[in-house]
Amino acid sequence: MELFVAGSTARTASEIADVNKNTAQLFFHRLREIIAEKQDLNIVFEGEIEADESYFGGRRKEKRGRGAAGKIPVFGLLKRGGKVFAEIISDAKGKTLMPIIREKVKPDSIVYTDALPSYNALDVSEFKHLRINHSKLFAENRNHINGIENFWNQAKRHMRRFNGVPKKNFRLFLKECEWRFNFPSPKKQLKMLIQWVETRN
Repeated sequence: MELFVAGSTARTASEIADVNKNTAQLFFHRLREIIAEKQDLNIVFEGEIEADESYFGGRRKEKRGRGAAGKIPVFGLLKRGGKVFAEIISDAKGKTLMPIIREKVKPDSIVYTDALPSYNALDVSEFKHLRINHSKLFAENRNHINGIENFWNQAKRHMRRFNGVPKKNFRLFLKECEWRFNFPSPKKQLKMLIQWVETRN
């Protein structure tokens, strides 16, 4: 568990702990399953909220960015000074994103987004909507989405260690990254894992 918290791959952990690689992979997989189970699915944000979509994985060649081949679209919400919530989405259309926002964000909150047209519905909604046009600038006083973009960067940097995450396990890795971001103290993370594992045994 200490090696998991430290961000080691299962291969590295198997060598350090002197166990079979498959044993380490299975153990790490079960830890990710526990983490995913323990995330607060009922979390609701209020106040200043950043919303953004991102794309993970896929081939490096050919088209990049939105719609690039093989990439997994993910939507995220971040309360400034608080926690993040991320989930896999089918696409980044307004009809997909708005129900998530309405479920996870309290009315009258301020929602910050980029200029993606999918967020146009926020202009005539129960939320206060501010958008930043990244083709012109990345921040204008408090109008930015730097917090959620920082989470995307952290999550992608963590996943790159594993030389590709299988699609079938991607949600577990995503929830692991969400958990690491929401509870950044390694000591706290280890304590939580020990407690969760002990209660399952």
